[in-house]
Amino acid sequence: MRELILKAILVGFVSAIFTGCSTPNDKVVVATAANVQFVMQELQKEFEKSSATRLEIVVGSSGKLTAQIREGAPFDLFVSADTRYPQEIYGNGGGGAAPRIYARGALVLYTSDSTVTPDLQKLTNPDIKKIALANPETAPYGAAAVQVLEKAGLYEQLKNKLVYGESIAQTTQYIATGAADVGFTALSIVLSPEMKGKGRYLLLDSTAYTPIDQAALLLKHSESSPKREKSQEFYDFLFSEEAKLIFRKYGYSVE
Repeated sequence: MRELILKAILVGFVSAIFTGCSTPNDKVVVATAANVQFVMQELQKEFEKSSATRLEIVVGSSGKLTAQIREGAPFDLFVSADTRYPQEIYGNGGGGAAPRIYARGALVLYTSDSTVTPDLQKLTNPDIKKIALANPETAPYGAAAVQVLEKAGLYEQLKNKLVYGESIAQTTQYIATGAADVGFTALSIVLSPEMKGKGRYLLLDSTAYTPIDQAALLLKHSESSPKREKSQEFYDFLFSEEAKLIFRKYGYSVE
């Protein structure tokens, strides 16, 4: 089972990276937070059914993508896992209009090990050696995981067990391969067709962490590009009723 889970994650994550690295100039490049990678595949498919515009998806942690944008990466849209990073880019002149929230994410405790129960209080069990979470410095879901542990009074007890992935995608790989016994990931990942029904998860109390409001930003790069109208077209699609249905399917809350 672990091999199947790993294959599902790698197919979604690695293919998105290689696709984004060989981007033709006429395609809209969407920098996408790792928790959105699977839903973005479905959004892309639905969008391209009725549009001549084609997309290229680049996946990474929100912090890493922000660093690439600062360095001039030719992204047209930024679909982040939070509001802070898009707001930072906008505040520094990197976007023509303020970021807009497209969905609110949810955090889960997940395991692929049938002998492990995804339960916060059982994380202190000595049989659990490693607990995975995304780097809280660059990944909003990692920051949320730390908040959950702190609120439960468990962080100090568990900090030596924590292992960090660069993104939610890498974190989930750690859990899927058994490199970690259990870990924190996004509900959208465990509900994806590639992952659904594989392993077990606990939906965590949303009041235990700062709401994971996720925002999109139409980047300044796109405004001076021949792709301006195409970029705007997909940006608008993100907030359409059709897109909202897809986000809800993956466990996101949308207004």
